[in-house]
Amino acid sequence: MGYCPSSKMFNKAMVKCCAKPKSKAKGMVEESKDKQKIKGTVVLMKKNVLDMNDLKASLLDRVHELLGKGVSFQLISAVHSDPANGLKGKLGKPAYLEKWVATITPLTAGETMFSVTFDWHESMGVPGAFLIKNHHHSQFYLRTVTLEDVPGHGRVHFVCNSWVYPAHRYKYDRVFFSNKTYLPCQTPEPLRKYREEELVNLRGNGKGKLKEWDRVYDYDCYNDLGMPEKGTKFARPVLGRSLDCPYPRRGRTGRKPHKKDPNTESRLFLLSLNIYVPRDERFNLVKFSDFLAYALKSLFQILIPEIAALFDKTINEFDSFQDVLDLYEGGVKLPNDATLKKIRDCLPWEMIRELARNDGERFMKFPMPAVIKEDRSAWRTDEEFARETLAGVNPVIISRLQEFPPASKLDPKAYGNQKSIITKEHIERNMNGLTVEEALKSNKLFILNHHDALMPFLRRINSTSTKTYATRTLFLLQEDGTLKPLAIELSLPHPQGDSHGAVSKVFTPAEDGIGGSVWQLAKAYAAVNDSGYHQLICHWLNTHAVIEPFIIASNRQLSVVHPIYKLLHPHFRDTMNINAMARQTLINAGGVLELTVFPGKYALEMSASIYKTWVFTDQALPVDLIKRGMAVPDSSCPNGLELLIEDYPYAVDGLEIWSAIETWVTDYCCFYYQSDEVVKEDTEIQSWWAEIRNEGHGDLKDEPWWPEMKTRIELIQACTIIIWVASAFHAAVNFGQYPYAGYLPNRPTVSRRFMPEPGTPEYAELEKDPDLAFLKTITAQFQTLLGVSLIEVLSRHSADEIYLGQRDTPEWTSDAEPLAAFERFGKKLLEIENRIMDRNNDSRLKNRIGPIKMPYTLLYPNTSDYSREGGLTGKGIPNSISI
Repeated sequence: MGYCPSSKMFNKAMVKCCAKPKSKAKGMVEESKDKQKIKGTVVLMKKNVLDMNDLKASLLDRVHELLGKGVSFQLISAVHSDPANGLKGKLGKPAYLEKWVATITPLTAGETMFSVTFDWHESMGVPGAFLIKNHHHSQFYLRTVTLEDVPGHGRVHFVCNSWVYPAHRYKYDRVFFSNKTYLPCQTPEPLRKYREEELVNLRGNGKGKLKEWDRVYDYDCYNDLGMPEKGTKFARPVLGRSLDCPYPRRGRTGRKPHKKDPNTESRLFLLSLNIYVPRDERFNLVKFSDFLAYALKSLFQILIPEIAALFDKTINEFDSFQDVLDLYEGGVKLPNDATLKKIRDCLPWEMIRELARNDGERFMKFPMPAVIKEDRSAWRTDEEFARETLAGVNPVIISRLQEFPPASKLDPKAYGNQKSIITKEHIERNMNGLTVEEALKSNKLFILNHHDALMPFLRRINSTSTKTYATRTLFLLQEDGTLKPLAIELSLPHPQGDSHGAVSKVFTPAEDGIGGSVWQLAKAYAAVNDSGYHQLICHWLNTHAVIEPFIIASNRQLSVVHPIYKLLHPHFRDTMNINAMARQTLINAGGVLELTVFPGKYALEMSASIYKTWVFTDQALPVDLIKRGMAVPDSSCPNGLELLIEDYPYAVDGLEIWSAIETWVTDYCCFYYQSDEVVKEDTEIQSWWAEIRNEGHGDLKDEPWWPEMKTRIELIQACTIIIWVASAFHAAVNFGQYPYAGYLPNRPTVSRRFMPEPGTPEYAELEKDPDLAFLKTITAQFQTLLGVSLIEVLSRHSADEIYLGQRDTPEWTSDAEPLAAFERFGKKLLEIENRIMDRNNDSRLKNRIGPIKMPYTLLYPNTSDYSREGGLTGKGIPNSISI
C-alpha cells in the first residue's frame, strides 16, 4: 500500500472541510479516559472489469472521499441494548476507512488492505456485528474485517464475503456479524433484531424487477425459456406450478411478462450475462475470467473446422473417423516446461493465463479426450461399452434385473403392452453356460433401461430431425467382475397409436461383417439414449435444478450466523449464477442443449415428466444403490452395504465419500443440537424446511416421503444429502463429460436415421462403408463441434476451485470443536485419495482402468490440491455445483 507523506495535513484539512478525520496521528492524547481505541483491518476488493480494476470508478471514489463521502463502520454491542433504538445493540461512533486516497490502486484487480480505528467504551462490551455505509460512487467486495485487542476479549473476526453498493441503493443498513455461531434461541438479545431484519431484507417483497444491487432471494417457475416473438416453434411450456409439468423453482428476476405471451417472462438479449441473481451469488473475477477464456477458446475451435468444411464436398458431415480425429490432432502443441510455467505465473490477468495453459494442450485444437488418448479404437469394444455403465460419466442408471423379460411401468391403458420382447434364446448362448434362471438367482443380470422414460415422448421427438429409439440393454456379470453386453432392444411407438404398444427389435453381439456393423449401431442408439438422459436428468435436473430451491430457502430463512447456514453455504457457491446462464443460453428454446441433445425442443418437458418421480431421500447414495438393486444391506460390510458388483468404481469410491460426509455432518450437527427437542424448537430450521417443501419443491409438497425435520437424524440426513448432491454426485456426472464424450462417436447425443433395413440403400452403404454409415447416423459435424465445445467448458475446473474438505476462509466459525471436526473430515478425504489411487493400481480391478486405459478418478476428492491450476483434470470434487 502507498502512504501519503502529508497525511497529517490532509487529515487536518478534512476535519475543517468535511468534519470527518481519517485517522489519529500517533501519540495524540485520548479525548477521554473511559474510551479506548480498537484497531481494525479491512480487506476488500474494489470494483473491477474482468481482471482489471475499474479505473474510472476508482477515480470517482477518490473524489467522493475528498468530499467527505467515505466508508463508515459502526460497531454493534453484543452485550448491551439501546432502549432508544428498539433494544437493538448499542452502536459505537462511526469510524472511517483510512488512507483510501493515499492507497495506490493497481491496474490488476485484487484485494487491498485498509485500516480503521474505532472509539469503543468498555461499558459497551464485546462487538458482535457492525453496520457499514458506503458513500463512495462505486461498490466494492468486502472480504473480512478483523479487530485486534478488543478490551476484555481480544481478537474479533468478521467474515463478510459480500458486495457493498453505495448506501443510497439500499433501504436498510448493511449489517455484518462476527464469526460466532448461534442458534436462534442463543442469539444475544442485542443482536436478535439485526438477525431477524436481515432475513426480512433478503426475502424482499415479491414485487418489481430486481436490480444488481438487490440482495433478494425469491422463487419463480421456469417461465423464461420460450421466445414467443419467434413464433410457435419457439414456444415452450411453463415448468412448475403445474400438474402436467411440475418442476423445482428457480430464482426470481422480476422481469415483465412477454408482450406476446403473458405467461412467459420477457428475456434478455441472447448473449447477455446480466440476468439477475443476487450479487453475492455471481462468479468472482477469477471464475468469470476463466469462463470467458473457455468460451473464447471454444469459439475458435468451432470456427476453424466450420470454415474448412465450407470447402468440403459434404458440408456438415464427417467423411471418416480421421476427420473426427483431426479436431484434436495437429496444430501447435504448447510447451509444458518449467520456464513457460514461470512466465505464465507472472502474467497478471487470469484470462490470459487460462488461454496460455502449459499443460500440453494444442493451440486452437480441442484437447485429446482421455477415451482415445491411449488407444484410438478401444472405445468400440463391448467391454468398454459395458464398463462405462459402472465407471463412466453416467454410472448412476444401471440396475440389477429382477424379472425376465424386463417389464414396463407405463400405464397399459395409455401405452398398451410395453413388455420387452427379449427372449432366452436371444441371450443364453452368450451367458457363459448359465441359464436365465440361474443368472437371476445369482444376481448376474443387469440392465441399462431407458425405455419407460423415453417412450411417452418418442413419437414427438421422432417428428423432428431426430430418429431414435427407446432402448433396453442387458448385461451379464462375469467371473472377472466385468460386464458383458447380451442384447440391445430398440423400441418405437406403434404406428397405429400409443395404445397398441411398442414395436421392438432385438440385436445381439457380433464382431465381423454386416452383423458387427449393425451391433455397433445398436450400441450407438443405446449411447444416444444414455447421453441425453444423463445430460437432462442425471446432470441438469438431479443436481442443478433440484439444489437451487435449497439455496434460495437457506438465504431466506437461515441467518448467516446459523450453524446449518455455515455448514451448507460452501456447497451453494456459483450455482444460482450458472443456472441463470443455463436458462439464458443452454436450456432455452433454440439453445445449445436443444441443438445438441436428441430430445430437442421436448428436452425440458421430458425432464419435468421425470421430476414427478423425484424423491429427496432417494438421493442418498446407499438408498439409491439399494433401490437400483446394486447393493443389499449388510452390517458386516464397510458402510453397511454389500455391493453386488464388487468392482463398481462409482459406488466403491462414492460410499467412502458418502460416509466421510455423513460423519462430518453428524459431528457438526451434534455439537449444536444436543437433542431432538433443539431441532424442533429451532424456528429458523423449521421455517427453512417448510419453505423448501411448500415453495422450493412445492409441486411435490404432498408426497409422503418428505422428512418431518423433527429429529437430529432427519437434519443430519437432509444436510448429508444436500452436500452429497452438490459436491460428489455432481462431480461424478459432470467432470467426466469431456474425458468420455469429448470424442463424440463414443457417446453420440443425436441419431439422425433409423437402423438400416436389409434391401435399402442405407443397408448397402452399411455393408460397403460401415464407418461412413455410422457417422451419418450419429451427431452431425456442427452439432458435434457445438456439443464438444460445451462439454469442454463444463468439464474444466476453474483456477479458484475449492474442493471438498477445503474452505475459502479458515476462520469460518469461532467454535473449536466444529473446526476440529472439519479438520478430521479433510484428513479422511486425504486417506480416501490414497485408497482410490491404490485401487486404480490394482490390476485385478478391471473396471477401474478398462480397455481405454483411463483410471477412474471422478470421485478423487482432490482435497490435497491447493495449486489453483484447474483445467481438464478428470478428477476433483468441488464443494458446489459451480459449472
